[in-house]
Amino acid sequence: MVTTTPQEPVYVIGAGPGGLAVAATLRARGVRAVVLEKSGSVGTSWRGHYDRLRLHTTRRLSGLPGLRIPRAYGRWVARADLVRYLEAYAEKHELDVVTGVEVHRIERAEDGTGTWVLHATGGRRLTGRAVVVATGFNHTPKVPAWPGLGTYEGELIHAREYRAPEPYAGKDVLVVGIGNTGAEIAADLAEGGAARVRIAVRTAPHILRRTTAGWPAQRSGILVRRLPVRLVDLLGRGLARFASPDLTAYGLPRPSAGLATRVREGAIAVQDVGLVAAIRAGKVEVVAAVEALDGREVVLADGSRIAPDAVIAATGYRRALEPLVGHLGVLDDRGRPVAHGPRSPRQAPGLYFTGFTNPISGMLRELSRDAERIARRIARTQRKRKPGTSEPGTSEPGTSGTPKPETPESGKPEPETPGTPEPGEPGRSKAPAH
Repeated sequence: MVTTTPQEPVYVIGAGPGGLAVAATLRARGVRAVVLEKSGSVGTSWRGHYDRLRLHTTRRLSGLPGLRIPRAYGRWVARADLVRYLEAYAEKHELDVVTGVEVHRIERAEDGTGTWVLHATGGRRLTGRAVVVATGFNHTPKVPAWPGLGTYEGELIHAREYRAPEPYAGKDVLVVGIGNTGAEIAADLAEGGAARVRIAVRTAPHILRRTTAGWPAQRSGILVRRLPVRLVDLLGRGLARFASPDLTAYGLPRPSAGLATRVREGAIAVQDVGLVAAIRAGKVEVVAAVEALDGREVVLADGSRIAPDAVIAATGYRRALEPLVGHLGVLDDRGRPVAHGPRSPRQAPGLYFTGFTNPISGMLRELSRDAERIARRIARTQRKRKPGTSEPGTSEPGTSGTPKPETPESGKPEPETPGTPEPGEPGRSKAPAH
C-alpha cells in the first residue's frame, strides 16, 4: 500500500455516496482524507427522498469500493436500506467525517504552495493539498419561473418535499415533469388513493423496463457506454419496438431523439416502476406542459386550464456550484464542471469533481469508478510531494524520500495538524451520526 503524509489532508466536500467512496479509496492508499458534511449525518439527500424510492440499479452493481451491499437488502435496494448501508460504509472504513461544517468558497492559497483554502462555517479557514467536490447532482431544488408563481393560490411543493401518497388521498394532483422522480411519484399517487393524477409533459422521455426477461436495463447501459452515440440510438430504437409499449394513444408518443443523444443532453431514460400500467389503466393522465399559474389555476401549453388540489414539481435540481467554485473558471455555461472524475480543470490542478454527470450505466457505479480513479491520481500526485515541501520532486535534507503513514493501524489523523477541525468540535466522528 502506498503511504503518504502531507501536512494538509485532502478535503472531500459532501458525505453522500460519492464523497464516502473517494474518502475510502484515498484512505486505502494511505492518503489522509477528511470529509466535510454540512448536515448532521452521512447520506442526507437519500434520507430526504420519498419512502417508495428504490435504486434503479441492481444491488450487485451499486456497492461502493470495499463493501458490498448486503444480500438481505434485495435486488432493488430500498431508500432506507441504502442509508443504512452508507452508515455502515463510513464505519467500516473508519472515515474521518466532520458533520455540521458547510464550505462556502474554495480558493487557491496565495503562498505558492499549490494548496487550497476552504472557507467554512464558523469562520473556519481549512487548508488542503487537494479538494474533491462531491456535493451531489441533486443539490438544490429547482422550480421554473412560471408566470404567476409568486401569486399562485394553490398548494405547490417541489418533489424533494414529497414523502408518501397518504396526504393526497382523494385529491386531484398534478405532477409536473416526467423524469424518473416524476414518473414514480405519479405512480405512487395513483396506487396510494389520489382521486385524480395528471402528469405534465414537455418532452416525451424514453421509457425502459427495469428488467427484460430478468436482464437489468443497467447492464445494457454498461455494455453500450463506449459505443458511438449514433449506434446506441439505433440499437435503442430497435429495442423500443419490442420492449417499450407505444403510449401515443394516451398522449405520450415515442421520443424523436435517440436514447444516447438524450443522455448527452442531460436526460436519463425513465425506468418503468408502475407508470406505464397506471397510464394504460387511466389512473394517470398525460397533459401538456405547464406554461403559467393564474390564481388557483394552472395554464397548460395547449391553452387549457386545470385547477388541481395540489401541484408537485418534479422539475429537477441545480448543482449550485457557482458560490463554491464559480470564481475559479471551472464551470461551463450550464454550471457543470468542465472536468470531471480524475481530471482536474486545467486552471485548477488539485481540484476534483465527482457525481455531476448523468451516466447511462447507473450513478452509484459511476461514483465508484470515479472514486478509484480520483484516488489513484491524488495518490500519484502526493507521492511526488515529499513531506515538508511545497513543490513536487523535492525533499528535505536527511529524508529518505519514502513517506510514512501517520498511524498504520487505523489511519486516524493527528488532531494537532494545522487547518483541520479539532476533534473536540461538535459533529466530528469516525462513525456517521445516526
